[in-house]
Amino acid sequence: MAGRTSPGAVIATSAYILSYWVREQQALTLEQAVQKLTFVPASAFGLHDRGMIRPGLAADLVVFDPATVSPGETDHVADFPAGATRMRRLPQGVDCTIVNGEVLIEDGKHTGALPGRVVRSSAYHARA
Repeated sequence: MAGRTSPGAVIATSAYILSYWVREQQALTLEQAVQKLTFVPASAFGLHDRGMIRPGLAADLVVFDPATVSPGETDHVADFPAGATRMRRLPQGVDCTIVNGEVLIEDGKHTGALPGRVVRSSAYHARA
């Protein structure tokens, strides 16, 4: 489907921004990059309970090492129907991903937790 992005692509893009634009080019501070990757898009989409670490907000976090985070190498996996393949880039330097306060991915492996849900913007709720 055109325009659709997988979570892995988002993480790889974020890792690229952190490794290239923050660490290598020093065009952004780490704090500026994290704000642009979290708070700015959450605000733009009206997701007022996301994008910041604050009591009462959703605890969606990615724990990473700023010195080693990178997008990783591209590989192919055949996990689509009929054996179709897709490319992916698993990030390096990411320790874990936490969704709604539960560890979802640790050391590159899914924990079996399913704490996520469909997140809808305030514009959706205003129409509903």
